[in-house]
Order: sequence, then C-alpha cells, then structure tokens
Amino acid sequence: MFDKGFFKITRVNAFVISVGNLTVGGSGKTPAVIFLAEILKKYSKKIGILSRGYGRNSYGYIYVSDGNKIFTTVDECGDEMYLVSDELKVPTAVSERRVVGAKRLISNSGINIILLDDAFQHRWLYRNLDIVMIDQRFLLKTNNIEQKILPLGLMREPFESLERADVIIINRKFSEKADIPEKLSDKFKDKIVFHGYYLATGIYDVKSHHEFSLVEFQGQKSLVVCGIARPHSFLSVLENNNIDIRNKMLFPDHKNYTLKEIQDIRKKFYDTNANCVLTTQKDAVKLIKFSKDLDDIDIYYLKIKLVLDNQEEFEKLLINKVTDL
Repeated sequence: MFDKGFFKITRVNAFVISVGNLTVGGSGKTPAVIFLAEILKKYSKKIGILSRGYGRNSYGYIYVSDGNKIFTTVDECGDEMYLVSDELKVPTAVSERRVVGAKRLISNSGINIILLDDAFQHRWLYRNLDIVMIDQRFLLKTNNIEQKILPLGLMREPFESLERADVIIINRKFSEKADIPEKLSDKFKDKIVFHGYYLATGIYDVKSHHEFSLVEFQGQKSLVVCGIARPHSFLSVLENNNIDIRNKMLFPDHKNYTLKEIQDIRKKFYDTNANCVLTTQKDAVKLIKFSKDLDDIDIYYLKIKLVLDNQEEFEKLLINKVTDL
C-alpha cells in the first residue's frame, strides 16, 4: 500500500534517521541508536530520539526527557527509552503514532534531527536515512525455520525488503566475523553494508554507577539475571571473561519485574551462595526501583557499546548526509 501510494507518507521538519530490523528483537538497535547519537553529538548536531516505547504501561505521546531531566518512569516510557535518555542526555519521547510524536518532539525541543528507534516497518513517517541492523547469528541460519515470516519464524518481513534500506549493519556482537551466506548474497548486492561488534566497556554498580573492570569479577560465583531477546551474547561475553554463569535466571525480553521476581532473585541468590547479581544495562534500569528490597545484595550491570569495522567511513557517510543542518 505504501509502495503503490495508497498510504500517505508524511514528512516532518527534521532529518529523520530510522534504525530498524527485519526480525523481532535481538539485533542491537538500542546500542546502534546510542552509537549514532554519540557521533552526531560529537559534531554538535541538535538531535532527539523517538520510540514507540515498547513494553511501557502507558499510551500516547510522552516527552521523556529534555536532555537534562527525565520527566517520567521506566514503566511509563519503557526500559530502552529510559536507558537511552539516561545515557545520552538528549531530548527523547515515546509515541506509538510516530508522525504525531515527531512533530511534538520537534515542537518541545527544537531539534532538527530525529533518531527513530525500531521503525523500519513504520512507514507513515518519511525517513531520510534507513539503517537496518541484522544479527549475524540469525543471518547464518539459512536453513532454519527462524528465517520464516511470523508467526512461523522470527521475521517481520522478508530479506527482499532490504531494498528499502540505505545502510545495513551486520552485528556479530561478540562472535567472529563471518561472510554473508551465498544463499542470501543477492539480497545485499549493491547495498552499503557495514560489519559491527560489541565491546564490553566495564561492569557498573547498579546503585552507585561505580565502574569496575571485568577482570575483578573473574572466578566469582555470580547470579546472572537478564530479560533480553537472545541472551546468548550476554552470557558468552561473561563466560569468555572467565565469569561464572552457571547460576542464572533468564526472563522474557522487556521483562517488567514485580516484587515476586525480586523475591525469587533473592531466594536464588542466597540458595546458590552467590557473591553478587550480574545483569544487563537494560535490566538495570528496571531493577533500580527495587533498591530497598535488594539493599543487602550487590547488583552490577555489564555495559557494552557498538563498534564498526570501518567506523571512520561510516561516520563520514553519516555526517555528509546531515551536513547542511
């Protein structure tokens, strides 16, 4: 309907960069948004971030942050948007209706570049640059049912849709770089493709945000807690750094923790005689509200960042796109 012009695509008074994917969860969109925002901030660009706020318990438009203060809670805006707001200190908002959200975010903040989180399929809002993240592990599963369209597999739309993408980033996370499977190579033909990976930058105290090196946790018996899509990479980086991951509690993606889960975590922590709880940054923003219930337990989160193999080339491409702003 969009391709044939039956559905109208609306432009707003800002340069719109969409970060999306072809699958449900786990490709690394949030680290990519942070990565892009940090590059644009370095060049003093007036940026804001708009998301639907997946997993939030609210509806409609919410102005999450003006870049200095966060006006809402993690439950009202969603874990990813709260994390991004806290990390980047730029204007942010959530709205399931992106056109409305973009216009109001521009009005609220005066920004002229919008990073649109998880929007490759949300085509009502015109984007000047479409970036698609692809998980390398998923890409390599060419004969797996996961590469079928929902509900049979994990794909929101087929690989043919990459035709709409301006830039593709294949995220190998903590794995070795692999070639694009020959079976899918024609889908990437003539596309701008970058390869990226995650770098673990440190482990932080959830309550104080004090930084520690991964080496300081080697050999410790930890209780690993996470509620993210495809936790394989998180578990792998801990294991590769000789951190004990035998005791773990894995929850569904975007898990909204309740007091029951907190009590379960407490029980497991003491039953396993663990030294601390290790979690992800996305989970940390939700666990922090239970600080009183967990005041006798040390909780830490792993911080990661996205790095590209040809980072200078990507940065040049991005800045050239927004150079007139």
